[in-house]
Amino acid sequence: MLWPLLALSLFPLSLAAKKSAHEQLIDLAVAGNGLIQLNEQTYDLLVSPKRDWSAAVHFTALNPQRRCAPCKEFEPSFTAVAKAWANAPKEQRDKHFFATLDFDDGHAVFQKLGMTSAPGVHVYPPTEGPNASAKKAAFKYDFQHGFEAGPLAEQLSVHTPIPIPYKAPFDWARAGSIASLIPIITLIFRFIKPALQNRWVWATGTIATSLVMTSGYMFTRIRGAPYTGPNGAWIAQGYQNQYGQEVQVIAMVYGILAGSFLMLIIVTPRQLSPTRQRTQVYLWTAVNFLVFSILVSLFRVKNPGYPFKLIL
Repeated sequence: MLWPLLALSLFPLSLAAKKSAHEQLIDLAVAGNGLIQLNEQTYDLLVSPKRDWSAAVHFTALNPQRRCAPCKEFEPSFTAVAKAWANAPKEQRDKHFFATLDFDDGHAVFQKLGMTSAPGVHVYPPTEGPNASAKKAAFKYDFQHGFEAGPLAEQLSVHTPIPIPYKAPFDWARAGSIASLIPIITLIFRFIKPALQNRWVWATGTIATSLVMTSGYMFTRIRGAPYTGPNGAWIAQGYQNQYGQEVQVIAMVYGILAGSFLMLIIVTPRQLSPTRQRTQVYLWTAVNFLVFSILVSLFRVKNPGYPFKLIL
């Protein structure tokens, strides 16, 4: 009687042993709510050379002794994207897996991959089946997109059967902050309303904006140019280069030039005293020539081949 009972007790184990690698991974993903917690053995199972599925593996080091602050910062984002993938249709969900391998659970894997820092995300494409990729090497996520879940989901969706159905959670803290600012802005508006209705305030703002924009502000913002160059240099060589500090200097030069012209054509003619009028003509003409000479000399720095100059 004992032998039949023993055979029945071992029957489920024999069925489990017959499960394919793909079925085992599906079970692990379900158990982890869409995220497989890897060790060295399950990592080898996931990235098996013969696989008709893809996988995104998050390499991390969450042990407090490792003192990996970026790991702690990025971990919630990867988990959120993995859980979002758990809501994808089963037919597509079972063709791609999300997994995490901690350094303490996979020293040998980190050494084999030559990884000396964390976090990192590798995407392994399928090697067999209709979705097999010609590229065998794993795709490595570029963290220049940041640690946020949104950019991560967007980049990984390129490698999943369908786009990852990730939706950013509603930011209640931000909404509360905006709501709390409404009464403050309303109160401030009562005091600044006269200034906003003053045409000279708008004229000053328009002139300042024009000076900054014509000096290359948007050029430096779009290209992400640094504020200064090596060794504190603030003038970049060539027409296609410019530093942030250079924008400020050029805007100031343009402003002084424009101001000197305005003084000559608007303020000086209204002087009733001939002596004062003559003095202002000499003064603002000298300022105009001096500042324009500075502008030309700056142009010569950017283009050493320019042959002309004024005073300087």
